[in-house]
Amino acid sequence: MKHISILVPNGAILGSLEGTRQLFTQVNQFFAAKGAPPMFQVQLVGLSKATPLCGGRFTANTDALIDEIQKTDLIVIPALDGDLRVAVEKNRDFLPWITRHYQNGAEVASLCVGAFLLASTGLLNGRSCATHWMAANEFRQLFPEVNLVTEKIITDELGIYSSGGAFSYLNLILYLIEKYAGREIAVLSAKVFAIEIDRESQSPFTIFQGQKEHEDEPVKKAQEFIENNFQDRITIDQLAEMNALGRRNLERRFKKATSNTVAEYIQRVKIEAAKKNLEITQKNINEIMYDVGYSDTKAFRTIFKKITGLSPIEYRNKYNKVGAIA
Repeated sequence: MKHISILVPNGAILGSLEGTRQLFTQVNQFFAAKGAPPMFQVQLVGLSKATPLCGGRFTANTDALIDEIQKTDLIVIPALDGDLRVAVEKNRDFLPWITRHYQNGAEVASLCVGAFLLASTGLLNGRSCATHWMAANEFRQLFPEVNLVTEKIITDELGIYSSGGAFSYLNLILYLIEKYAGREIAVLSAKVFAIEIDRESQSPFTIFQGQKEHEDEPVKKAQEFIENNFQDRITIDQLAEMNALGRRNLERRFKKATSNTVAEYIQRVKIEAAKKNLEITQKNINEIMYDVGYSDTKAFRTIFKKITGLSPIEYRNKYNKVGAIA
């Protein structure tokens, strides 16, 4: 029987806490129905017996305190609410406990922005991690040693797992259920909880937010120019001259400040504008392509799919009910 420690941090988001508990305990019910022993021992583990959640609106009563857990097989870190830096500080006493159990053989999984607590242990340094796309810029600032993969829903590296944003944590729990209990039980769980199994990308849900939480004014000026003139042809030399910088100097500073190259940033801004048009207008694909500054249909569709994970038509069908019908 695998022991699962679902952490109850101060300020944990109730949904990821209870959803995780429900899925793992449901697996035990499936095994019981077949006359088999339970697969998991699931415990809520905290720093105190009663932990306030959602600004005090709810209280989670833990099964055990961290010092009472001698051995565990999987530690699950739920999403955190509010200011994430403050949330990590409030829950700092979990960090050495997580590290010690990982070093003793436990696996660790973070859900959504629970990645901030996991990354604070240092265990993610040099490894890949997913989190909510809205928190990507802040995560990169705080944890530059971590390889953040914003498009992924699940990462799995050396016994450390993470999930993308919000309810995509359910896909990580299904992934773990499949790993521990088999494909049949994972599919059954997906059907009972009406979860779309085997989702891999959160790119269709991502809204590009240019990283402007930096102090490099010439780079900010270049970003603003791109965002205001994305439909035109913009060159790196043009941006460099505008800011009285050398081309290579601008490219280096831009990448450092925004985590994107200049070319990537221009593409992301153009595609974000195209997405908005696909969501709210009935213009055809070619009209939208020209509006955002592309003239090569193949290039536009290739870049659009690379960034969103969907073709322009698939994106419209997903998010624009009127446009899809038309």
